[in-house]
Amino acid sequence: MTQISTSLRGLVTAFAAVLAVTAVPATAQARPEPRAPQDFVALRSVDPTIIEEMRYATAHNFVGERVDGYRQPLCILTRPAAEALHLAQTRLLREGYSLKVYDCYRPQRAVDHFVRWAEDLDDQAMKAEFYPDVDKTRLFADGYIAEKSGHSRGSTMDLTIVRLPAKPTRPYHPGQPLKFCFAPQDERFPDNSVDMGTGYDCFDTRSHTLDPRIQGARHANRMLLKNTLEAVGLVNLPEEWWHFTYKPEPYPDTYFDFPVSAKSLAGRR
Repeated sequence: MTQISTSLRGLVTAFAAVLAVTAVPATAQARPEPRAPQDFVALRSVDPTIIEEMRYATAHNFVGERVDGYRQPLCILTRPAAEALHLAQTRLLREGYSLKVYDCYRPQRAVDHFVRWAEDLDDQAMKAEFYPDVDKTRLFADGYIAEKSGHSRGSTMDLTIVRLPAKPTRPYHPGQPLKFCFAPQDERFPDNSVDMGTGYDCFDTRSHTLDPRIQGARHANRMLLKNTLEAVGLVNLPEEWWHFTYKPEPYPDTYFDFPVSAKSLAGRR
C-alpha cells in the first residue's frame, strides 16, 4: 500500500506540474496594445518647428494628474491633419509666430478617465483654475465632458499661437496656488502663448471663440488662429477657441484607443 500510495502521489504531483506549466502562459500572457493605423504620424515628423506642450501627459490639466493613455508627451495625428498644420505653420512663421499644440489624438481610455473624474464630485482639486464658475454637477449637461471625443478619431487638435522667439514656460508643480483661467494674462498660470482671453481648457463661456467680452488684441489673436487654420482646411469648434478639426476627417466614425506613444506608430516616420 505504501509503495502504491507513493506512486500515486508522484503521478498527481507530476500532473499538477504539467497543469501549472500549461496554465501560466494563458493567464500571464498580456493582450497586445492596439496600434495606430498606417496613416497616423507624429506631428514632429511632419513639422518639427511646431511647439508641443502636451498637457494631458502632465498634471497641469483639469483632472490634476497624467491622464490614462498618455505614455509620452507626443502629438499624434492623421497625416492630412498634420500636413494641414504644417501649411499653417509655414504662414505663421513668416509673420513671426509659431503654433503650439496642447493636445492631438486622444485615446478612448483618456476620455473614459475624464468621465470617471467628472462623476467623482468630491475631486475638485483643480476647480480654482479650470472651472471656477461652473458647478461640477453641470459638466456633462453643459457639454464640457462627454463619453466620446472627436480627438479619438485622430484629426482634432487643441492649439494656440506663440510669438517668436518663444519664451520658456514655467513648469507646473502639483499643489501650487491656482489662478482663474479667465483672469488677466499676467495673473493666470504662465503660458508663452499670445493672450487669447482665457487659458487652455477653461470651462467657461468666455472660451467661446466669438464671445463678445473678448475684445481688442485678444480677439485679434483668436481671429489670427482661426483664420490661419481655416485657410488650410481646419474647422473651429465655436465653444472652444483652441479646438480645431481637419475636414474631411479620414476616420469620421472611428474612436481609437491606442496609447499616445512612439511605439503605437510602429516605427513609422
